[in-house]
Amino acid sequence: MALDDLKASVPAYAKDLKLNLGSVIGNSPLPEQQLWGTVLACAIASRSPIVLRELEPEARKHLSDDAYTAAKSAAAIMAMNNVFYRTRHLLSDPEYGTLRAGLRMNVIGNPGVEKTDFELWSLAVSAINGCGQCLDSHEQVLRKAGVDRETIQEAFKIAAVVQAVGTTLDAEATLA
Repeated sequence: MALDDLKASVPAYAKDLKLNLGSVIGNSPLPEQQLWGTVLACAIASRSPIVLRELEPEARKHLSDDAYTAAKSAAAIMAMNNVFYRTRHLLSDPEYGTLRAGLRMNVIGNPGVEKTDFELWSLAVSAINGCGQCLDSHEQVLRKAGVDRETIQEAFKIAAVVQAVGTTLDAEATLA
């Protein structure tokens, strides 16, 4: 199993990451599609070739074709949106917030899976990319749809652990 291989590659000094990886994925209360869509979107957003290479095949086994594509779409669209909206938010000139974005984001309206799943994946990617405005927006949509805080937190726990494992393993690969 790729997850076991990934955990085995985490160095001893990062034992907490190894344990957390097993916990957030192996013991997740999320339904299978939400879990593995979050894992795949976060593995892509982590920008870690090692993490993506190890987790993608496992995610592929657990996701329908539509869900697999939607999770990749969430990572792709949020890569753009997180930079755009984070930048508008960080600029001190509030006039940028009044300008038309002019960017295509059709996949958000029609992701090919349940809207709440796509929103959860988008939130998790936004956590990795650090866009507060996107985090707030996706969290509000999820809460209005009846998703509880515990479910939302599961998504950003996965994001945190996948990102940390990617950073650690990429650093080790560079230092090797």
